[in-house]
Amino acid sequence: MDQIDRGTQIVRSALFVPGDRPERFAKALAAGAGQVIIDFEDAVEEGAKAGARDSLRTFLLQNPEARVWVRINSTGHVQYQADVEFCSREPGVAGIMLPKAEDPSLVMQLSECGKPLWLIIETAMGAATLSLLSATPGVERLCFGSIDMAVDLALEEGTQGGQSMLNTLRAGVILHSKLNGLAPPLDGVYPAIADVSGLAASVKNSHGMGFGGVLCIHPSQIRVIHESLAPAIEEVDWARRVREAAVNQPGAFKMDGRMIDAPVLARADRIISLASLSHTSQR
Repeated sequence: MDQIDRGTQIVRSALFVPGDRPERFAKALAAGAGQVIIDFEDAVEEGAKAGARDSLRTFLLQNPEARVWVRINSTGHVQYQADVEFCSREPGVAGIMLPKAEDPSLVMQLSECGKPLWLIIETAMGAATLSLLSATPGVERLCFGSIDMAVDLALEEGTQGGQSMLNTLRAGVILHSKLNGLAPPLDGVYPAIADVSGLAASVKNSHGMGFGGVLCIHPSQIRVIHESLAPAIEEVDWARRVREAAVNQPGAFKMDGRMIDAPVLARADRIISLASLSHTSQR
């Protein structure tokens, strides 16, 4: 799994697994995603939600070394409190993902459970309160729920205008993540599982905007995501040469006719870090 450190943590992929499909839990953990998220919300029918908690409890008892995140039901849902209590007492639950995050005071209450929080910004109200949500103690990372956001705003799917609006909202998620020292945000899922080229293009677009990775719904998407985020060999070679040249340089210097200063060194470090993650995931 990818390295975990608030503010610098790079998670390239986070895989959703339906909470009522326990036979998939172990497979998901072995699939190579940066994090695995057991989903108690959208992926589970209303009558099966309590059973999903029982299934995960059993799995964690049988696999005490396992660590998963849980997407609980939203704050207004009848199962919300039971989900929170479950996550609070289960040591195998590493953190909580809150869908439809909107109310900073409710997020503050949720943070009292002691588990780190990932907030999904996927409604107009969530976007409107983003500055407060992202500054709430206990929040580790923001995620962008593009599909739900498009529905909430009645955006026309596939249109230039709809995409432009979503990208504007994405920019807010990225900006407020940086301003509050949060871990790099995750973009929303790409629902067309078989569309490999479309997924790769979407991931590269998200990364170019500043997202650290993306959410996904199928194990087959993980490899595509990681390959799309991996820096090119030429980039890695350049970054390593920059770092080697900087060893004996006390300040800014020239290399290949280009000025190398602190921002360029930071970019080189990010490239080397991503290359290291890509190498680790391929072993």
